[in-house]
Amino acid sequence: MRKVSITTRLTLLFAGTSATVLLGLGILISKSLDAHFASEDYSALEERIELIQTTSIESTAETLPLKLETALKNYPGFIAQVTSRDHGIVYATKNFDFALPNAIAKTNKRFEWTENGQKYRGVLYRSPLGSRNPENLTILVGLSTLIHEHFMGSFTYTLFAFVLGATVLCGLLGWWAARRGLEPLRAMSSRAKTVTGSHLHERMPVESVPVEIADLAHTLNAMLARLQQDFQRLSDFSSDIAHELRTPITNMMTQTHVTLTQPRSNEKYRDIMASNAEEMQRLARMISDMLYLAKTENGLNLPSSEDVFLAKEIDALFEFYEALAEDKTVTLSATGASVIRGDKLMIRRAISNVLSNALRHAYPHTCIQVQILEENSKSIVNITNTGDVIPVDQITSIFDRFFRAD
Repeated sequence: MRKVSITTRLTLLFAGTSATVLLGLGILISKSLDAHFASEDYSALEERIELIQTTSIESTAETLPLKLETALKNYPGFIAQVTSRDHGIVYATKNFDFALPNAIAKTNKRFEWTENGQKYRGVLYRSPLGSRNPENLTILVGLSTLIHEHFMGSFTYTLFAFVLGATVLCGLLGWWAARRGLEPLRAMSSRAKTVTGSHLHERMPVESVPVEIADLAHTLNAMLARLQQDFQRLSDFSSDIAHELRTPITNMMTQTHVTLTQPRSNEKYRDIMASNAEEMQRLARMISDMLYLAKTENGLNLPSSEDVFLAKEIDALFEFYEALAEDKTVTLSATGASVIRGDKLMIRRAISNVLSNALRHAYPHTCIQVQILEENSKSIVNITNTGDVIPVDQITSIFDRFFRAD
């Protein structure tokens, strides 16, 4: 199933939101107009009731119908019925030829009803006893809503047409805004396509992107920087390992070719084979170390953990390197003690590597000092010698595999 793009989602969101807001506004306007028309109609009907009351006070039962006919004839859609308790129906408009709904029974009540498919708004009024009117009259007036219905129908049609057009327009504007808003992402995508193993120096644009995307650009740039660094280290590692492997292999090939140039004694062949065996053992150790480091870094060969007495391990290493130190006229000194947990063999090997390097580069008649410290629940082993200083630009690389300072 094809996934919906962000542009399409935003476009639909803009269009849906606009349609909902406009439709809600249209419904609110329609309700307000209908309420306004109802208020106007009821106000007009109450004015007609006052007119009928005034006319009935000034008239007799015989003259009242004619006066009401004259007073009410210029009101289109208006119906009225005046009933006297003593004389029955005193006056009724010509189009009032239907019975009232049974629910209409209360004085001064506003109501609506439908007759022959036509909707009316009406007011029923009964003059109270003791009023100036000599007769108790029941006045029913009504007004057809046909004109309002025609207007509201036309208004509703226009409103929905406007909502539909505005929704389409908002959708188009939303599509354009989404396209423009996502342009930085497309620029980042185009830039990302140029990133390859040989072009890891490329970076995502940061200055030209919005604040919301700037964090993503910075994160991607940091990731690319790490990848570039790792690729460079991998390239350097490949070069270094090729150099390390080439030397013993070249030695064996040269020695073998020289041996094959002429017949030699069994003793000579034995010496050559022993020399080749030493070179192969060196290669085997190197390959074994590489495999161990690779497995450890990927969590495939977790080291064992045990209590390691650092002072005891350093004393054992001093005994191992004692002969080499005497040959170089270098003395060894150790102070402090600490117990840590870790892989005993690997800890001894790490200290041995640093100690052998210190012996190799120490000046004659100097002292190599090993100091064991405990600070903030941490154990620190400082190995100090007096010798050539490592160049500043190479200090960060001294822990890289196969690295040798110039």
